[in-house]
Amino acid sequence: MATIQERLKNKPYSEYAFATRPSKYTLFWRRCFIVQIYMFFKLNLKIMIMVVKGHS
Repeated sequence: MATIQERLKNKPYSEYAFATRPSKYTLFWRRCFIVQIYMFFKLNLKIMIMVVKGHS
């Protein structure tokens, strides 16, 4: 017979089946406008470099 812990481990909607919540520090960096602008331009620069290399 399975123990309670084994049954909870395999139960799809138990509290153990969901992801952990991000910390306040992580949420701050995800929502920080300055960081988002920086990451946006960094990604765009990477894409532009790939496009330019592909057309050469």
